[in-house]
Amino acid sequence: MPLLTPVIPLNDDEPDPRAVTKAAGILRRGGLVAFATETVYGLGADATNPEAVARIFQAKGRPSFNPLIVHTDRVEMARDCVLQWPASADVLAHCFWPGPLTLVLPRAANIPDVVTAGRDTVGVRIPKSRVARALIEATGRPIAAPSANRSTGISPTEAWHVSNDLDGKIDLILDSGKTGVGIESTVLDLTTSPPRVLRPGSITVEQIREALGCEVLGQADFPPDPHAHSSPGQMDVHYAPRTPTFRIEPNAFEALPREGRWVLIALGETPIDEGPPGRRPDRQIRLLTPTEAEASLYSHLQAIDLSGVDFLVIVPPPDEPRWLAIRDRIWRASRPWPASV
Repeated sequence: MPLLTPVIPLNDDEPDPRAVTKAAGILRRGGLVAFATETVYGLGADATNPEAVARIFQAKGRPSFNPLIVHTDRVEMARDCVLQWPASADVLAHCFWPGPLTLVLPRAANIPDVVTAGRDTVGVRIPKSRVARALIEATGRPIAAPSANRSTGISPTEAWHVSNDLDGKIDLILDSGKTGVGIESTVLDLTTSPPRVLRPGSITVEQIREALGCEVLGQADFPPDPHAHSSPGQMDVHYAPRTPTFRIEPNAFEALPREGRWVLIALGETPIDEGPPGRRPDRQIRLLTPTEAEASLYSHLQAIDLSGVDFLVIVPPPDEPRWLAIRDRIWRASRPWPASV
């Protein structure tokens, strides 16, 4: 069947000005446009237009308590979205922008409540994607953009992932190919002392500490508050396939049922005992390094959802700092292996 939402292909190295202008016009009129950042595809609306932003929540089925990240094309626009811009923000912008780091700061009056879920803070970043920055520049306004997928589902790293979830619910998809980083940005709260990472990503706590020259808290350094969703990506269930997905220890395959078709994703280099032939997976995917896993995990999950298997089993990576972002995504996308499926 033909798609209901138009898809325009364009090159991230040299975005077609006609496509960018068309998309910017839709955003200025209060519409929704999906576009690639370097992390995942985002679903964008004019961040200063509360009615347009409300359409994001409606299209995704996103709960209103889950705030959005605001994307800008330059530091000056980011500063206009916040009340305070500390020296630490200047340092981090210089080190990591454009790139996958979101800074949480006190919000300015031009950012409406619907963007921040009523909070006094807002997350801002400058994406590395040329398409994203060209779109923001042409729109002339900051763009609020969560991942362009159904709420709690797998984040999209290709345009067809967006169509698969949101066709007919949004106005336009800009297809600039597969995203490079592959997981959502690191979110850093600069309103606390010391700063703390609310969502891990490809930019690590260690890199931020080195840039700032001060202590920075990781997720394990402060108790989680299940009621305080001060950043996207803090819901217990997130990034989840439709296929029942379970995590299991490398030596626990004897517990698997003999019935059903299943896929195994093994993360890291831990040896795996798959058990007797009758319990072996229909397909096994090995992702050996954090970079490889970040770039391809969501694509594999999208493909598995379309494969018709009965369940997915994930062997988590080692509990090491370099795997922190992937472990976070796996824990929110899966549940422990039960006695039966």
